[in-house]
Amino acid sequence: MKKFMSQVMLITALMFSASGFAATPSQNAEGVVEIYLDQHGGYFSAKDTLASLKPGKYQFIVTNKAEKLVGFQLQNFKTHEALDMFPIEPGKTIRSDIVEVTGEGVRFRCPINPTPWYDMDVIKAS
Repeated sequence: MKKFMSQVMLITALMFSASGFAATPSQNAEGVVEIYLDQHGGYFSAKDTLASLKPGKYQFIVTNKAEKLVGFQLQNFKTHEALDMFPIEPGKTIRSDIVEVTGEGVRFRCPINPTPWYDMDVIKAS
C-alpha cells in the first residue's frame, strides 16, 4: 500500500505540478536530459512530466522552495546504488552530477526533510 501511495503521489505531483499539462523533457545540446524539480516542505514538483522517459544521460536540477535546508538523494531504482546526494540551502538551485539512467530506473527523495521515494521505474528503451 505504501508503494502504491508513493506512486500515486509521484504521478499527481509530477504530472500536474505546473499550470495545465507539462511537456516531456528533451535532451540538451550535449545529449543530457535535464529534469527540473522543486523541493517543497515534504514533496517534490516537476516542471515537465516524467512519463515516457528513455535510458540515457540525465541531470537533475533541484530548487529548494521549502524555506529551510533540504537535500536530494538519487539512487538506481533496482540496485539502490547511490548516484548522487547533496544538501540544498533555502532558495538555492543545485545541479546533480550527470548520471547514466538505465532501464532499471532511478528513484529520489529528500533525506533531510523526509519525503517518500519518488520511483521512476518505467524508463524503457524505444
